[in-house]
Amino acid sequence: MDIEVLGTPRVTENGVPITAPTPESRHVLAVLAACPDRVVPVSVLADELVRRVPPEHAHAALHTAVRRLRERFAEALGAGSVRTPEAVLSTRPGGYLLDTAGGRCDVRDFEREAGAGYRAMGRGDYGQAAARLRRALDLWTGPALDGIDAGTWLRGRIACLDADRVSVLGQWAEAELALGRHRELRLALAVLRGSGAGRPGGAYLAALRRAEARVEAARRTRPAPGPSLTGAARG
Repeated sequence: MDIEVLGTPRVTENGVPITAPTPESRHVLAVLAACPDRVVPVSVLADELVRRVPPEHAHAALHTAVRRLRERFAEALGAGSVRTPEAVLSTRPGGYLLDTAGGRCDVRDFEREAGAGYRAMGRGDYGQAAARLRRALDLWTGPALDGIDAGTWLRGRIACLDADRVSVLGQWAEAELALGRHRELRLALAVLRGSGAGRPGGAYLAALRRAEARVEAARRTRPAPGPSLTGAARG
């Protein structure tokens, strides 16, 4: 199973995109995809659904959403699969778990690249840091879980992801400045801003503005180039 949540959420099983048949099942799939291979409590899932159904119907709506998602997984797996829908979306004590079976998850990729970038920054390897941190940023195609009307728990998860993105952006800009790539960084920031990959007024766009201001301040304080040896000889 492959999972993407750093943008519009997308879950693919056996190469087949899983299209949730109802708003409730789409919401449940998004919550589970935000924490793959971890048990998400029934109480969390039910609370998220309260935004869509009356509280007294939340648990029933959750069970229906899980059943419908398993139907979609059954279609994707096919008759000969060793995996079953109940293994992919499994019932665990107190909750449900979305099992990736070792598949790709963009959040894990982001965390791996960001971690490598931070370690490179720590040892002063700014070239490696800039490359790895930019790879982490490039995994984002839009705001985390874009298009999902998140409840309290999911808003908290999104806020954590957004904070990690802002931190990586700041460290990447510092690595690029340490390499003296002011012009390249200014152009790259303009591309990121133009992509619209952030919520209007959100922390990411604010971080982009701060990085742009940091580049401009660094540009203004750079020492003017001295006379060339050729020019000095002519004098």
